[in-house]
Amino acid sequence: MLVRDAMSTVVLTIGPAHTLRQAARLMSARRVGAAIVLDPDTSGLGILTERDILNSVGAGQDPDMEKADDHTTTDVVFAAPGWTLDDAAGAMTHGSFRHLIVLDDAEPVGIVSVRDIIRCWTPERQEPERRETALA
Repeated sequence: MLVRDAMSTVVLTIGPAHTLRQAARLMSARRVGAAIVLDPDTSGLGILTERDILNSVGAGQDPDMEKADDHTTTDVVFAAPGWTLDDAAGAMTHGSFRHLIVLDDAEPVGIVSVRDIIRCWTPERQEPERRETALA
């Protein structure tokens, strides 16, 4: 199975000046665990995750004052839609992260998460004959 089959195409894009509270509200409303941070001044893509927000709040920082830019990961590993889920899981394991931005022709087209991969690898998502073989 490929990344394009598992990725979420519900992509939240925010700017670097968004506060962490604004980012958290948008992520919650869209029911996503990560947002792409697009900085128009640098034309760069970064990622802000629920873990980044949690770490900031846990450190006692004010989510109304902290900007997404200060908590964004900018050395991002990107996936391609044609990667296998094994490739994506390997990149996540190697980099110790749970989300990959999926790029197609240098444009973000989705995000694949550990949850997306697990969902595809569980027997409930497999065809009935594959599930019977896996359980035998």
